[in-house]
Amino acid sequence: MADKTADLAGPGVSTYEEVAKALPVGYRSVLTPNETQKALYAVKRAIEDGLARELNVMLVQCPLILEKSSGMNDYLDRDGSRTPVDFLAGLGLPQRIEAQVVQAATKWKRFALKQYGCQVGEGINTDMRAVRKDYFLDHDHSSYVDQWDWERVITPADRNLDFLTMIVKKIWKVLVEAEELAHDMYPQLDKYEKMPRELVFLHAEEILERYPDLPRKQRETKIIQEHPAIFIYGIGHTLDDGYPHEMRAADYDDWVTPSVVKKGKQMHGLNGDILVWNKITHRRHELSSMGIRVTKETLKQQLKITGQEHFLNLPYHKMILNDEIPLSIGGGLGQSRIYSYILKKAALGEVSVTIWPEQLHRICAEKNIHLLR
Repeated sequence: MADKTADLAGPGVSTYEEVAKALPVGYRSVLTPNETQKALYAVKRAIEDGLARELNVMLVQCPLILEKSSGMNDYLDRDGSRTPVDFLAGLGLPQRIEAQVVQAATKWKRFALKQYGCQVGEGINTDMRAVRKDYFLDHDHSSYVDQWDWERVITPADRNLDFLTMIVKKIWKVLVEAEELAHDMYPQLDKYEKMPRELVFLHAEEILERYPDLPRKQRETKIIQEHPAIFIYGIGHTLDDGYPHEMRAADYDDWVTPSVVKKGKQMHGLNGDILVWNKITHRRHELSSMGIRVTKETLKQQLKITGQEHFLNLPYHKMILNDEIPLSIGGGLGQSRIYSYILKKAALGEVSVTIWPEQLHRICAEKNIHLLR
């Protein structure tokens, strides 16, 4: 059996030799850099308008910097391997403010629902920017992150897979419409098949049952080749093989709640990911992660499982324990991930301006992939 523990550690390939092998041969961008930017901003507007319509969310300002002591920054997983950028702010203060650059606005958004006075069925969307310094920089992962981070107030009765599924379908509808717009603007994109009209929904346990001897990423690759657009439920809870499908932070998505019984087996988790098959790179491509958020009971349960009960002393976590912020559902939609998928690009650097190592610039240039600088 393959080593599954190693598969949980990182998001992608781990050497530039592997990157060179992963990138397509004979690639040529369908759109010029000029056309790409025009299409990108049309897609951006369409998605923001579509999310507002389908999810009843409004665009709000989003922080790039948080106070370290707030407990609101996103640590992305539960092993502490991806740490935020820390710095001291406030020149001239008797005691400078310990600050962090946001890694994602996941936890801040739930607080923001109260700040902006959102009621049940209402929510917020943000044009979020973040820095994740601990990623391996390849064609599919960047230290600069752009997301639509959204959050919506729910009731206790909404905390189930049917409600989550309904929300995911609304989001997928928005993405399909945005792709149609891009193809209308630039018919040359029709060279490639459009995204599936419908998502396939599967629990992580079901995928493990189909491919019990494969590690997580290989299981995902197999299932996406069969179903090129899927939503995987239940990411974070330990599966039948003794490992989670992927590690998830314990203080936002609810991955411990029993959710559905299939074939006599109890499955867990009220969260999941949208994954697609990228026809340019011929690889798995994650577009979104989302979930119904923890209650005060499941927060304590998940922090106990992960050995992080000390988080309960932080201001954000106390707000959940004291019922000071609402129940919610939320997620992040990777902007550059979506642009590259819809506009048929081989690398994030064709739609996003950030830093890349010279090794990657050289590899991409040899493959006719021109990264923006």
